[in-house]
Amino acid sequence: MKDYYSILNVDRKASAEDIKKAYRKLAMKYHPDRNKGDKNAEDKFKEISEAYAVLSNADKRRQYDKFGSEKFHQQFSQEDIFRDFNFGDIFGDMFGQGFGGFQTGRRDPMHDIEDFFRAQGGGFQQGFPGGFAGRRPPPRGRDIEAELSLSFEEAALGAQKTVSFRRNGGREETSIKIPAGIAHGKKLRLKGRGENAPGGGPAGDLYLRINVLPHSHFRRDGDRVETDLEIKLTEALLGTTAEVPTLEGPKKLKIPAGTHDHSKLRMKGLGIPHSGGAPRGDHMVRVLVRYPKTLTPEQIELIEGLKESGL
Repeated sequence: MKDYYSILNVDRKASAEDIKKAYRKLAMKYHPDRNKGDKNAEDKFKEISEAYAVLSNADKRRQYDKFGSEKFHQQFSQEDIFRDFNFGDIFGDMFGQGFGGFQTGRRDPMHDIEDFFRAQGGGFQQGFPGGFAGRRPPPRGRDIEAELSLSFEEAALGAQKTVSFRRNGGREETSIKIPAGIAHGKKLRLKGRGENAPGGGPAGDLYLRINVLPHSHFRRDGDRVETDLEIKLTEALLGTTAEVPTLEGPKKLKIPAGTHDHSKLRMKGLGIPHSGGAPRGDHMVRVLVRYPKTLTPEQIELIEGLKESGL
């Protein structure tokens, strides 16, 4: 998937001004007016422009940093990425000083840029939907929303699901890949699966609101999975090895001697997976020490002996 920071050659902690400077430098290098007939330069110019459209927008950058490239592109289409993006904000200075063939005194330079993308076999519509400042996309169909219920394991590990929804007065089905790690309440966007537009415009989108069903053992806290494990008092005092249910099936967990009630033990890397190569979360086991409600005479005698020994 695309790494916008690498594309612009900036650090992930780069300031907005650093990102703008990096884009301006690359735009000067790869601008089509300076690289006429160079398809690689054209593709690079589109690529860096897409990266800048995301990283120059605080909200989109926050979403990109939070979810990673793969999940970001599942939620944001090209139209979303370039919506409200104004090339005049950054190219204005370039044009004011004269830039390649785009000199002041000619027609509006922004038309020249628009013509470039439109000339790439529809590239303007594909790469920069919504156009530049003052241009509106054609009317779209109505977006629709449906709920998709997932088991805890399906949401955590990902799954292939068939979704049924109402569209254009009828009922349709489609198959969708659920990304691993999706959380309750999130929405998945299926481009063009909404209502048809009057007059032949593009169809709206389908948004699937995720409903993660409760699990009998697992709870989720961010990228962690949590479970409870009951052990006996003697096991807490002396230590033991117990079997714990995890997303990967039952796993053995060593309980150290002297473990306190409500202690939490970590099973590293057995929590919620991430896309984009980020480390997987952990599985946290809350240990619940089970104290007996009643004692036999023999048990009372043994405990009295332990008491006298100073335990």
